[in-house]
Amino acid sequence: MRYDLVIFDNDGVLVDSEPIANRILSAYLSELGHPTTYEDALRDYMGGSVQRVHDLVRERSGQQLPADFDEVLHQRTFETFRRELQPVTGVSEVLEKLAADGVPRCVASSGTHERIRVALHKTGLYAHFGEERIFSSQDVAHGKPAPDLFLHAAAAMGVRPERCAVVEDSPLGVRAALAAGMDVYGYTAMTPPAKLRQAQAEARGESRVDSRAGVLFDDMSALPGLLAG
Repeated sequence: MRYDLVIFDNDGVLVDSEPIANRILSAYLSELGHPTTYEDALRDYMGGSVQRVHDLVRERSGQQLPADFDEVLHQRTFETFRRELQPVTGVSEVLEKLAADGVPRCVASSGTHERIRVALHKTGLYAHFGEERIFSSQDVAHGKPAPDLFLHAAAAMGVRPERCAVVEDSPLGVRAALAAGMDVYGYTAMTPPAKLRQAQAEARGESRVDSRAGVLFDDMSALPGLLAG
């Protein structure tokens, strides 16, 4: 293995939560008078923290979301997670393989600590990490696409950024990982490859998209082989 640490995003990479979370978010924003389709939510908010929702709504409408927005959104999301959430297909086997090979791993997610733990417990993945290897955007001043969260996770795990691989499925997360100086493996099960390539190009300051840029994959079972490269 050529990395000293593999950092996993949570939503969409470890747990199949993006369809649930964005369905609930789009419905709640529309209910509050900010019409949002499911596709809008995926485009604008996937991979970001709830603060990004506040910021974009205020920027676009000049209005503040209700004071209890976060609480209501989390309650609705957690209730549905507990009923419906499943792990991403093949990820349990990937984590078992990394453990068997002695490769350190952690989670670094834009979700709250509570959201991450609810998801990992419901899907049976919590045992692969534990309390000391879960990092949230709540831990840093700036969430993705800033590099803060990934740099924080690497520092806490005692690994230099250039020795880290990040597994991400959102353009925001890809940009954050590249800004942190880490290698990125883009999981394209829900995100069109072109969008992740575009994020890679933007993070590198390139004027055009190189179709060969970065490592993209759509089958989670392929990840150990890609990491071993």
